[in-house]
This record gives sequence, C-alpha cells and structure tokens, in this order.
Amino acid sequence: MSSGAYASRIKKILPKELRRIFSRLTSPQKIQDFLDTVPANFELNGETARSPLSMLTAGNGHCFEGAVFAAAALAYHGQRPLLLDFETKWDDEDHIVALFKQSDHWGAISKTNHAVLKYRDPIYESPREIALSYFNEYYLWDGRKSMIAYSRPFDLSRFAPEQWITTTEELDWLMEKIAQSGYYEIVPPNTKVRKASEVELEALKCVQWSKPSK
Repeated sequence: MSSGAYASRIKKILPKELRRIFSRLTSPQKIQDFLDTVPANFELNGETARSPLSMLTAGNGHCFEGAVFAAAALAYHGQRPLLLDFETKWDDEDHIVALFKQSDHWGAISKTNHAVLKYRDPIYESPREIALSYFNEYYLWDGRKSMIAYSRPFDLSRFAPEQWITTTEELDWLMEKIAQSGYYEIVPPNTKVRKASEVELEALKCVQWSKPSK
C-alpha cells in the first residue's frame, strides 16, 4: 500500500479529537513540539504500551508511546511510519524514536523526559548515522555508556492502522515485533569506551517533568 493510500485509510478511522490534533501537526518539528507538551508517563500503576489514541486519553506518554504517536502523525500526512529502537545493556532501558525524511536526509522525533536523547534535525544520511548520534548521550548514573545496538527501521504501515493507532488494547505485541526485527551492533569488539564525565552526568538531573508521589 502506498503512503498516500495508507494516509487515507488513517483519516477514515480517526476519532474527531485525534484527527483535529494530527491535522495541525504538519511537520516533524510541530510533532516534536506537541510531544514536548505531553507530561511524562512514569508508569506508576504498572507498565504501559499505549496506542496514540490511548496516550491522548491518558494525557501522558513515555518514549515508546511518543514514538508511535509521532509515527502515526507522520503517516497521517503521507510519510512512512518508521520506528528506530536502541538496545541497551541489561541494567538500562531501551529508547525508541520515530524516523522521518526531509530533503533526502534523516531526522528523528523523540519523547524523553531528559535533556538528552532528544529530537534530531534532518541532517543525517542514514538511520545508522542517527543511531550513532545518540551513543555518547546514552549513559548510566555511574558514567557507563549503555547503548549497544540499533534496530532496522521498523515500518508500522505493515499493520492496519486500527491495530496500533486507535486500538484501546496495549501494544505489547508491537514491542515484541520490534524486538524481533533484527539489530546492528554499535561498538566494535575490544573497543575501550570512555565513561561520561561529571558535567555530563549533571545533565541527567535535568528533567522536564518531576515524578509524582504515588
């Protein structure tokens, strides 16, 4: 199915409120601006993997939910809904972004509560370049850099939009599909990676939304 046909299919099934929001998000920059206004989902009541409709209803979102929302908004406007996942060491969490193309260059939309791992302007020549641009920002509180691999671009248009945009069911199945899609390692064998510096670690303290008490 072409991107235009998929966009038409999305427009037919969207509820009024989601259509109103998507219609205003006419560029990746505007999508990122919107996501920056959405409070962080701290999953206080358990892990979630919400669709764009469910994220909007809940009024908050985390990186996966934001990336899927961004991909849906891009698809609404005729772009391919592509996700790029970053795999980490066992004691850190993966991050995922929505890819887009402008003027034959790649960029990324990212939902994060931190001052790092954010939006990427469309200046990169490949998804790999985008993935590498996140490497030095991806570190733990002890300074260890934790990103080890990135996925193949994952095209959500292989699924009916009802399955991932407007469903009220959790998208755990989609997270599993992405995890099974194949990854490329980032760090060559026997490479000595320098830890993040003290001033870099200070950046981890900078958050947009504070975690509420239960």
